[in-house]
Amino acid sequence: MDSKTYIASGILELYVAGSLSEKENQEVYEAMQKYPEIKAEVESIENAIVQLTAFTKKDAPYPFDTVKSKIVVDEPKVIPITKPTKTNNWKQYIGWAAAVVFGTTLVFSVLQNSRLKKQLASEKEMLEAQIDSASTNLAAAEKLIEVFRDKDIITVPLAGQTVSPTSYAKIYWDKKTNSIYLDAKGLPDPPEGKVYQVWSLKLNPLTPTSLGTLDSFTADVNKIFTITNANESEAFGITLEPEGGSPSPTLEQLYTLGAIAT
Repeated sequence: MDSKTYIASGILELYVAGSLSEKENQEVYEAMQKYPEIKAEVESIENAIVQLTAFTKKDAPYPFDTVKSKIVVDEPKVIPITKPTKTNNWKQYIGWAAAVVFGTTLVFSVLQNSRLKKQLASEKEMLEAQIDSASTNLAAAEKLIEVFRDKDIITVPLAGQTVSPTSYAKIYWDKKTNSIYLDAKGLPDPPEGKVYQVWSLKLNPLTPTSLGTLDSFTADVNKIFTITNANESEAFGITLEPEGGSPSPTLEQLYTLGAIAT
């Protein structure tokens, strides 16, 4: 967990309030030693509480010892109390108690607001990252649409072969930029320890040239891959090879094959 997430979790407020276990206190202490920003946040929370506590004491009509002396006595005594005096004393005691309650509530509110602000900041960062990702994906999708609609793009369908008759793929070859866009959605996930390898083929004589392996095939949701191809290709094929690829195609594991229309 990074320092920003740790601060936003609210554990520092509980640490200052003394509500953590011994193990959790130790973890916070170690985090303070490791991250200066965490130590600074703890000091900030402590200073806020000290200021609020000082405010409460300053405005209290009586200190605690004075109030205690008014309430608790060593021996029962009969003291004549006039109605105005009784009313005034209790107003003062109630005022002091209200100040204590107000101070405590204010401290709690400060801690809660601090935690809420950090949580909102964290959520804002996450939302901004998601928006950036969506914008990037949208830009990539728009670029692909332009490629697919370009009249100069060579489209090559790749049909399934003996080892996997239901497999299929399609290649969009932009010879101006030596780029290939491979739509491999029609291929099944490769078994563990295997990887798909793409080949550029010259047909007479048959000369295969590797265009690389699709290492991220399983993780890629769209199954669209950009490949560099500067070869004078006449056909394309995809084989299943051991991880790392092979120097020449394993024809028994030829999944798809397609020739460029002439």
